[in-house]
Amino acid sequence: MTFGHPLLLLALLLVPAVIGLYLLAERRRMRYAVAFTNLEVLAAVAGTQRPWRRYVPPALFLLALAALCVAVARPYRSVLVPAEKATVILVVDISGSMQAKDVKPTRLAAAQAAVRTFLDNVPDRLRVGLISFAGEPFVGAPPTTDREVVQASLDQLGVPDFYSFGGTAIGDALERAVEMGKTAVPDEAQTIALTSAARPRGLVSILFLSDGKQTRGFLEPLEGAELARSAAIPVYTIALGTRNGTVTRRGGFGGPRTIPVPPDPTTLAAVARLTGGKFFAARTADALESAYADLGSRLGRVPGKTEITWQLLAVAAALLVAAGVLSALWSPRFP
Repeated sequence: MTFGHPLLLLALLLVPAVIGLYLLAERRRMRYAVAFTNLEVLAAVAGTQRPWRRYVPPALFLLALAALCVAVARPYRSVLVPAEKATVILVVDISGSMQAKDVKPTRLAAAQAAVRTFLDNVPDRLRVGLISFAGEPFVGAPPTTDREVVQASLDQLGVPDFYSFGGTAIGDALERAVEMGKTAVPDEAQTIALTSAARPRGLVSILFLSDGKQTRGFLEPLEGAELARSAAIPVYTIALGTRNGTVTRRGGFGGPRTIPVPPDPTTLAAVARLTGGKFFAARTADALESAYADLGSRLGRVPGKTEITWQLLAVAAALLVAAGVLSALWSPRFP
């Protein structure tokens, strides 16, 4: 917590001053009680009150006073705030292995549901782009704040024909995402972004999901990651699926074949580490949903501060009301 006017915290010295005055008043009250001659009345009054109740209203009053003293110093707390003109590029593997059912109902359906969760958690002004890939990458939606455009593209994701452009081209997909990220850089930062790695982090991030190893493409995964690192774009990777995942391929001379399709967490973790992102292993639909929800609450945001003066004033007001009410209810009354 930081303060706009830290010197005003000296007002907290009022708290020990009030405690001193309270103790002085207590001593005076005891002196007057001894001077009071009607001991039967005093005993009747004292017998109707629990001793600890005497101290609750003053304690609440002191807490309210402390909250007010802190409030006048204009306190701020550190939070993540939406970044202006930030962009997240979603990259989703749609290769044939995404039809594996080790993640229910299928890996692809679970990924689509998790991306929807992500879209629900990100700031409204965050621009989101979508790239799908198998043997080569395809742009589903350019960076936009229109969530309906991204949702429509997400709903159309399907498995490509295996014999035409199947496979998994992780490196090429990363390269395409970096290119899209560079074009999404705000005008005032575009020159720096295209010529240097000095562009501030937080403007562009890549969220990359895959469920298999690289099987096609021109670039190796770490070559694509190096492009992202050079552009100062962190890549957050998710390895989807379990080691027991399989798909069934029909056709050919041998009839249907069951093919194992385990994920490649080692490569995706290396991509995240090289680019300064974070790696997640999602073996269930719930874990995948949790990963996207967590990233949705972080990506597109930068460290910032928010003032909490009004919250402290509200707390102080509530404490003062509580102190007054309890004091009225618990004050001793003469019979």
